[in-house]
Amino acid sequence: MIERKEYMNRLIGYRDKQVIKIITGIRRCGKSTLLFMYQQYLLKGGVETGNIITINFEDYDNRSLCDPGVLHDYIKSHMAAKGRTYVFLDEIQNVPEFQRVVDSLYLRKNLDIYLTGSNAWLLSGDLATLLSGRYVEIEMLPLSFREYVSVVGADDLSRKYIEYLENSSFPGALEFLGNQKHISGYLQGVYDSVVLKDVVGRYRIPDTMMLESLVRFAFDNIGSQLSTKSISNTMNADSRKIDVKTVERYLKALMDSFILYQAKRYNIKGKQYLKTLEKYYAVDIGMRYLLLGKRGLDVGHILENVVYLELLRRGYQVYVGKVDELEVDFVAMDQSGRSYFQVAATVREQTTLERELAPLKKISDHYPKYILTLDEDPEADYEGIRKIRVLDWLLGNP
Repeated sequence: MIERKEYMNRLIGYRDKQVIKIITGIRRCGKSTLLFMYQQYLLKGGVETGNIITINFEDYDNRSLCDPGVLHDYIKSHMAAKGRTYVFLDEIQNVPEFQRVVDSLYLRKNLDIYLTGSNAWLLSGDLATLLSGRYVEIEMLPLSFREYVSVVGADDLSRKYIEYLENSSFPGALEFLGNQKHISGYLQGVYDSVVLKDVVGRYRIPDTMMLESLVRFAFDNIGSQLSTKSISNTMNADSRKIDVKTVERYLKALMDSFILYQAKRYNIKGKQYLKTLEKYYAVDIGMRYLLLGKRGLDVGHILENVVYLELLRRGYQVYVGKVDELEVDFVAMDQSGRSYFQVAATVREQTTLERELAPLKKISDHYPKYILTLDEDPEADYEGIRKIRVLDWLLGNP
């Protein structure tokens, strides 16, 4: 099993706190494995087996527990007589009105509750208000480049980066290293599961072919400014008739299922969030290759996709920056402030370097500014703007 240190440390930090821990993320990103590893941590720390209740709601043997009343009674009857009981409910979205069950269990001070879900829908709607202020969400992604390298080795990082893209960041794909056909089959299974269970089924989408056309369009345009109207117009021009409202509904369903991520725009000088021309990024480049092949390979936008997901992993809220008429690839915000990032495959040509520096130079505050590039060059500094080899940055070295 691959050690997911960042997520484990967050769970450990919230242990025994009077708050519900909810781990969300796309199917097969490692949520169930994380729960298992955390349970092993508890057992090694002295927690008795009888003080752990774990239920996976995708296991057919647990079908009766998908009834909220039966689930509630089962957990109450299996609580340990002494000490704290740790409750793990995996893929909880399969239980109707699960929020009412969890809200009731939350009242019992000797329970420590952990949930996982593969759809952001579980934290929206009227029922979710029952849990408002009572939970923390841990958003999980497939493997980072650093986690991938920890398994396959750190020799020849440039080659490992290409393999990371081709082999996929889904942990399960590592079982098929060296066999691209098997990796493609695995990714197809993940994709079909997400589309059919978490998108088509949950949102009752009647036109699966149109939905898949939209997925392909979004994957083909990662890192490009898009609006629902521009998507609709482009797809209609290609004889795929879809109106703006349908585009909005399908995009929301894809984002709720964590197959697609949206980066909104932010006016840096005006300190305002903008409502138009968002960018979209794929959860996994290997899945993008599966759907589109490697035709018209856009190295820059693929790298941008990788950096965007890495910033999310590091706990940032990530926006596309606007400064006057120029664009900053990413504005990464957290409680300590913000950082600015430009991402480019190469900046060895002076004109390219100046183009990437230009928007950063227009920002007058003193927050960190970076240019991340695949160039295998020493780190450089341009009036406080650091140029860093992105593979080193992905490993957390700088």
